[in-house]
Amino acid sequence: MTLLIIGGTSTDILHLDSQTLPSAGGAGMYTAMAAHRCGSNVSLFAPNPNPVPDVLQPIADRLAEWLGPIVEPEEGLPHFEISQRGGKTEYLKATFGAESTLTPDMLPTNLSKYDCIHIVPLGNAQKQLSFVEACRNSGAKKISAGTYLISVNESPEQVRSIMKNTDIFFMNQSEAIGLFGSLEAAHTEAGKLLFITLGADGACVIQGNHKTFIPSVPTTELDPTGAGDTFCGATLAYLAQGKHPVMAAQHAVPLAAQMIAHVGPTALLFNEAAPAIPSSPKAQTNPAQIKKISKMVAALDEAAPFNFISPELPPAYHPKALDYFFAVTLQQFSFWNEKNNRYHTPLIAPLGGVSQKGAFYLFDAYRRRLESDADFCSPERQANLSRAELLEIFKADDGSDPMPALDLHLEMANAYGRDMLALRLTPETVLQKARASATPLATLISILDKVGGYKEDPLRKKSGLLALILNQRPEAFLTFAAGEQVEPVIDYHLMRSCLRVGLVDILDEDLKTKITNRELISPADEWAIRLTAYRAIEEVVALSGKSTGAVDWFFFGARKRCPEMTEPECSLCQIDSVCAHRRELFQPVLRTSFY
Repeated sequence: MTLLIIGGTSTDILHLDSQTLPSAGGAGMYTAMAAHRCGSNVSLFAPNPNPVPDVLQPIADRLAEWLGPIVEPEEGLPHFEISQRGGKTEYLKATFGAESTLTPDMLPTNLSKYDCIHIVPLGNAQKQLSFVEACRNSGAKKISAGTYLISVNESPEQVRSIMKNTDIFFMNQSEAIGLFGSLEAAHTEAGKLLFITLGADGACVIQGNHKTFIPSVPTTELDPTGAGDTFCGATLAYLAQGKHPVMAAQHAVPLAAQMIAHVGPTALLFNEAAPAIPSSPKAQTNPAQIKKISKMVAALDEAAPFNFISPELPPAYHPKALDYFFAVTLQQFSFWNEKNNRYHTPLIAPLGGVSQKGAFYLFDAYRRRLESDADFCSPERQANLSRAELLEIFKADDGSDPMPALDLHLEMANAYGRDMLALRLTPETVLQKARASATPLATLISILDKVGGYKEDPLRKKSGLLALILNQRPEAFLTFAAGEQVEPVIDYHLMRSCLRVGLVDILDEDLKTKITNRELISPADEWAIRLTAYRAIEEVVALSGKSTGAVDWFFFGARKRCPEMTEPECSLCQIDSVCAHRRELFQPVLRTSFY
């Protein structure tokens, strides 16, 4: 997790409501220190003062390298005098020092050792673009950049060119409106990321045309200087650690909130770990129950991985199995009907003379089409799949359409195909890239984070499921590196199990009533339960010593002994003796493409 930040530091004077203080400053400094606080090894390319001023010494102490021309502090460093009084930011004085003299030819000739290089605006869009091009030519693996409003207003085409030539881009809401015309119109090319800070409203993560809004964290604002750069540095650090883009931003928001409650970069220099994503007050894991169940699961032979061989699936070594699993796994969601704003019935329908339910109905429907149309699961076909064609594929024996969310399935199929084509990927090339990596699982997941049908879910349920399939099928499509573990695969069956056996406690009585009554709930309430279930299963995997595949298949199997529509058959359950027996609880009821 090595980052290079191109952009300077400054020595500032801050006028706050109650005091005036000297402070370290600079977009490069805030970005670098936020990334460092979040666990990254950070280097800085900026004018390098000799001697280092006292206010900048804590910054220098935390850098792996300080690259750039040596300058005399007083003349070579930027200096700003900033008023943060009455909720208004005003620059009273500004001198820019030697930052304007930085040129791309001062960079190291080989930049391939850095996981990501971030380039701050540098006061000039054309200059920033020249650094982007130089970094690309010097072997940069991944390039990130930010902008500022003057640049957007005066040089919008150059800002667009910077976006086009970088992998990750950061801006605030005013800049987004200036560049795109509205927040709603903001988008990226396939495979690229855009993070937009929204001030007190949080942030927005954009993956292609898919947007996710992240709420802010309550804080007491003292000094908002550098909040956007702090969010940027923290997000980059968590992306480098392999976090999903939405989860990376969710981790970054509380650090930015903590930072603005202190003067300058004070909070970024704390030695303890960065703030975690806040837990919901509505649900929590039950540590005692997790220990009991983990101990029992550890001893169960039944807690073993599934080989994904069944009559509904292609036989081992089927020539199109890889295309099939990439295309069908992203469709594993939303197998239930609602009525009067409540869960009504699960998807159960006859297919090929057999009554099939949910996931296995879908598996079988795609398998049947594959047998008569070998290229059906290719990205090209999925990109151009029509509603009429999908309706025909899902049609039950009686001629009915049992799919509760047909249009959502079509949207995901098309998004998958379009992104795969835009990224010039096929399932085989994705597998080749993963196999060639020292971390095959992490590489697979990072690619899926760019592909429609998989990229949208911050908890990566379908990506994790595909990884398990590729690993556990007889073909052994993908072998994980030592220490690699799939993240918990959290669908509604696992959430129902977590609630009923007591791995997760619902603390909010109103939410508990809604879950018991199988009512539709809000996205925030669903997230509270799902993230808590994710954390609970993560602990069961760690404590039991079993793989994610084994733990997931065991709890997924509970759908038969602890089903949706009939009373649980507790005598059939291997963990009955330690179960909390909360039979009345159900799963979150919310239409989503995540599971």
